[in-house]
Amino acid sequence: MTDLSIPPADLATPLGRAIAFAWHEAELLDRKDYAAWGALWSADGHYVVPIERDSEDFASQLNYVYDDARMRQLRIERLTSGHSMSAADSAVTVRTVSRFTLVRTEGDEVEVRSAQILAAYKRGATTLFAGDLTHRIRFTADGPRLAQKVVRLVNSQDALNALGFLL
Repeated sequence: MTDLSIPPADLATPLGRAIAFAWHEAELLDRKDYAAWGALWSADGHYVVPIERDSEDFASQLNYVYDDARMRQLRIERLTSGHSMSAADSAVTVRTVSRFTLVRTEGDEVEVRSAQILAAYKRGATTLFAGDLTHRIRFTADGPRLAQKVVRLVNSQDALNALGFLL
């Protein structure tokens, strides 16, 4: 049950801390600071972009992305090495993350849902990506860490071209 009496601007609440974290993550991604983005993750975290919007069993279904720590590191290396065609001419992105809803708090973890609109500009064309995000954030002594991020694109069953950026 969501407590709607908590003002989202109150950064001291679990919801407020999660919102600040999600905004920080979005800013890192728009700046293409993939090393800093990689440092946000817990060792057991998963970055997921499912094809089926209603999927919850990501390990047994086909996904656009289902990255554990090793795959995230390989993705970051590909995006930053200059050897990948999708990264050599990567898009400039600007994303807005809003409509935050507290899903649950349990121990040191907070799970929030939100909406993301991402505009990507590349080779004279702007493309919009819209989706629902779910962030599961673990608050540790070393700072907040992503335990899971799920990006449910509104057009998840359409073909995705090589993006050259992270959603």
